[in-house]
Amino acid sequence: QVQLVESGGGLVQAGGSLRLSCAAPGLTFRSSSMGWFRQAPGKEREFVSTINWGGGTTYYADSVKGRFTISRDNAKNTVYLQMNSLKPEDTAVYYCAARRGGNPRISQSEYEYWGQGTQVTVSS
Repeated sequence: QVQLVESGGGLVQAGGSLRLSCAAPGLTFRSSSMGWFRQAPGKEREFVSTINWGGGTTYYADSVKGRFTISRDNAKNTVYLQMNSLKPEDTAVYYCAARRGGNPRISQSEYEYWGQGTQVTVSS
């Protein structure tokens, strides 16, 4: 059974940093592309970042480009999201997602597995 378990969320001041982790036991990790999405209060869930199976191809939402970095460790079945220069508008529940197939995708509908989410709150 595939499970995605996020961790690393919390409360941080604007300008601060957090690193989210997503462990994926049970997933054929090396052949899966991974993504991060987020949902702010009262808003639709939106794309944040995605990475291909090998880690060589990444995409970011314009709102986080230059501040967030996605990476993965295939030996640990884990994907990360390093978030720097955080802003209050980054406050959201962050979800990890996985899809079979190595090519990264921006659309949520392309992802088959989802984590429960981790809360990130950025205070001003």
